[in-house]
Amino acid sequence: MTSSEFSVTQPWRSNTRSAPRWVFTHVRRNWAIIAVILAGAIGNAGLAAAIPIFTGAAFDAITGASPDLRALALACVLLVVSQAVRSGLQLGRNFGSEVLGQRLERDARRELYGELLGKSMGFHDLHATGDVMARATNDVRELALMMAPGLNLVIGSAIFLVMPILVAPRYHPTLVIVPVLFALGYLLAMWHYLRTLQPVTATVRRVFGEMNARLTEAVEGIETVKGAAQEEREVALFERNATRVRDAIVAQAHVEARFLPLLLLALATGVAFGQALYLYNAGVITIGAVAAYVGLISLFDFPVFTSLFAYSQVASGLSSARRILELIRAQAVVDQNRAGHAASMQGAVHFDHVSFQYAPGGEKTAATQRALEDVSFTLAPGQTLALVGQTGAGKSTVAKLINRIYDVDQGAITIDGVDVRDWNLEVLRQQISIIEQDIFLFSRSIAENIAFGKPDATQAEIEAAARAAQAHDFIMSFPDGYATVVGERGMMLSGGQRQRIALARAFLTNPAILILDDSTSAIDSATEDQIQQAIERASEGRTTILITHRLSQIRWADKIVVLRQGRVAAQGAHADLIRQSQAYRDIFAQVEAG
Repeated sequence: MTSSEFSVTQPWRSNTRSAPRWVFTHVRRNWAIIAVILAGAIGNAGLAAAIPIFTGAAFDAITGASPDLRALALACVLLVVSQAVRSGLQLGRNFGSEVLGQRLERDARRELYGELLGKSMGFHDLHATGDVMARATNDVRELALMMAPGLNLVIGSAIFLVMPILVAPRYHPTLVIVPVLFALGYLLAMWHYLRTLQPVTATVRRVFGEMNARLTEAVEGIETVKGAAQEEREVALFERNATRVRDAIVAQAHVEARFLPLLLLALATGVAFGQALYLYNAGVITIGAVAAYVGLISLFDFPVFTSLFAYSQVASGLSSARRILELIRAQAVVDQNRAGHAASMQGAVHFDHVSFQYAPGGEKTAATQRALEDVSFTLAPGQTLALVGQTGAGKSTVAKLINRIYDVDQGAITIDGVDVRDWNLEVLRQQISIIEQDIFLFSRSIAENIAFGKPDATQAEIEAAARAAQAHDFIMSFPDGYATVVGERGMMLSGGQRQRIALARAFLTNPAILILDDSTSAIDSATEDQIQQAIERASEGRTTILITHRLSQIRWADKIVVLRQGRVAAQGAHADLIRQSQAYRDIFAQVEAG
């Protein structure tokens, strides 16, 4: 059972103990389609065996002492009818396997997406976006290909392998020897082939993910790449990763080229033909039996030649399933705590000797400096706190600990006297709004971005929130107004416009605790007073934490906490800190000078 920060409800329960079990969990729900596939595969193999049987009967009909045209005609009719039925079964089988593959892909994509949204930030910090995207797209697509054509051909080839063993003894008991020996040799060869192939296909999937991760970084950081004129270097790095992908695929081709069943098929065909001729010369079987037996041996062509790529596809699909399961099974650092405290917040915040350290590579080490060390302060409901300090002092970390983006290592954070870890996580975060300096907007309309935290908001509520954030006027200047699509990450808007939309989004949710993480840094001086008034109105009746360097915001805060290298250097009111704290005077002097 996996642990997620949030559990997205799925219409099924999947078994994530192993890749085959996980795939089977999704496949078994489509039992009707599976029945069609199996019926089609069995019918296809059985009616394929009918071809040499009827061909042998036709040979006997015309090579006897007196040709039997009636028997010949009957063999021809039966051959045509059997293959017409076979084609219908084949259609159902192939269509069913394709539908099954697409359903598997759809369900796996839904489960993975839900799990990715449910994972905590600690998980996302440790996984490259490009690699996650490769697993969510390319690896999930491999699951569909594993079913069709992969597993579809594997099932069909397995049944083809059995048919000569079942039918050959009807002509002479000893004719079963070659098919049995070939089948045993084939199974041993496939066992060795798959053992060798599995790590190779896993390498292909891994290096592809690494290549995709590098590509995503370059595309997301394209402005930095171009600004530093590093296009050629990035192309060279990508070419190096692409070469690794090519080498991995070539290594897989080398394994496939050493496919032993091809040699076994040639030997089996030669021995079988020789044995049939020997029995014919001995007068034990007819010429029709010889033709039918050689035709039955030719059925081995299908499992041999399809296995060359079908088993590779299945192995690749299972490797992809393992990579997907690595993400699904990853344990969340923060738990959802569904049964936790779920009351309306008053907004009292208390940090009690809080220490926290980001975990590089997923492990905390003594050599890593703590982001926060023994931090304590208290904020009464409705008060405004200003957090000040140099870059890297730990100000933004405070915000991320309050709404449990991360959990503290030592000490405790309480809201209304309840440890944040004891709150129901969804209830906790619904009552806290954080507006960061780096605003993220979705490639959707302005109205949808404002209403993101309250999807059922009316247009009147959205516009009221926009007016409060001083955003209504510039929104209405666009031809489509609130229906304007802002583009990916809101890049068509200025920094100040993005931040005012984020303010409107926060105002609309009416949080008990509002955290502004340097969120007015990109606002020009002409609108600063208006934004300041909007923030003051928004702060009325709710606890507000300001992470800022703006004097206008620092001065009117009820309490100021000065952070220095993760520790509290001083705290109090502005007038008191100016008199008592040299660290605060230094910061204040730098702000005034800036």
